Amino acid sequence: MHIPDGYMAPQTTIPALAAMVPMWGIAARKVKKEVGEKNLPTLALGAAFSFTVMMMNVPVIGGSSAHAVGAVLVAVLLGPWAAVIAVSCALLIQALIFGDGGILAFGMNCLNMAVIMPFAGYGVYRLIEGRNKIGSSRSILGAAIAGYIGINLAAFCAAVEFGIQPLLFRASDGSALYCPYPLSVSIPAMMLPHLLVAGVLEGAVTAAAVAYIRKAAPQIFLRNQTLLPANPGAASETQPGTVPAAQLETQTEPFLRRYKKLLIPLGVLVLLTPLGLLTGATAWGEWGADELKSLAGYVPKGFAAAAEWWNAAIPDYSVAGLGETGGYILSAVIGILLITLLILALSVFMKKSGRREQ
Repeated sequence: MHIPDGYMAPQTTIPALAAMVPMWGIAARKVKKEVGEKNLPTLALGAAFSFTVMMMNVPVIGGSSAHAVGAVLVAVLLGPWAAVIAVSCALLIQALIFGDGGILAFGMNCLNMAVIMPFAGYGVYRLIEGRNKIGSSRSILGAAIAGYIGINLAAFCAAVEFGIQPLLFRASDGSALYCPYPLSVSIPAMMLPHLLVAGVLEGAVTAAAVAYIRKAAPQIFLRNQTLLPANPGAASETQPGTVPAAQLETQTEPFLRRYKKLLIPLGVLVLLTPLGLLTGATAWGEWGADELKSLAGYVPKGFAAAAEWWNAAIPDYSVAGLGETGGYILSAVIGILLITLLILALSVFMKKSGRREQ
């Protein structure tokens, strides 16, 4: 679902990037106000999880591949505005450092995976969960359905964005300037793998993560923090969606103690990222010039002009001298460290912004 450079005309990518700028501004303010600095480690872990699961491609019908995103999980943990920041950070590192997704298409990828997916998924989740508490059977079912619907809606938007390119932008000889495949091809090519495989994977991952976090670290859910009574000892019962105050750890405890039950599975995921290499196939719409020429019979002129202008530092998560497996694992570690630095930069911004407001 990562749209590379060259598949979209500037008339498409520039408006998408412009639309994302105010979205990022609103998201930063919402995170500062509603999530708070104390929960930024959770935000960083959510971004790291999203980055990691997006590296783990699985084979799908048609000889292509797809992956989960994790955006709905972050939305369930901290709200959809936090997911905008977390997934955007993951996509930025992927594009800049690893060449996974385009620089010019960055706004388009964020619109699909960091806005449409978490907001749609979160809406579905809250609708199904109702007044049941987090981690209930209805909550877990809601997480599964929300993940499934969220990623499929994002995939549909990407399919439409691909498919309108040959309708809108053509060379004088009638050939497509950018993506050469019309809607009649792009929609089924994108939607069948996501409806049948990637959506099921996303739903399963989201539900399993919600169930695990509810048992292992319930204090991580923002709603468990904000819905606690001001004086827990005065209330005999907790509100719907909360857990007993005795089960919640304080916000001032050491980082490792608070997050160790999340860091361990994240570390396991990092070690498992090379499973994404087993597919041996490129995701639909993410081919390079040579692959596109062999499939479409030509390289569109606009694609040729835009596709290779950015040279990623670690293209395709490959590190010379380490082999595919070692390079993939090291890339995952590097990506997580860079994402953490981005979130720390956000923390500094929040502190400075708070001082200016005072």
